[in-house]
Amino acid sequence: MSKNAKIAAGGVAAGLILLIWLPWWAALLIILGVPAAAYLALDPSQRRRLRRATRKELGR
Repeated sequence: MSKNAKIAAGGVAAGLILLIWLPWWAALLIILGVPAAAYLALDPSQRRRLRRATRKELGR
């Protein structure tokens, strides 16, 4: 398994645990809020680099 696949599997497992343990709206807030907060924590140059890399991969 690649590193990204392991991270994705861990995220899915954590999301399912949150959905069982918390009300659905709280779990949804955490699942959507953490990546958004991480993106906003980046410097503008890091955001540009991330968007550029993502577009390159989509064009393949």
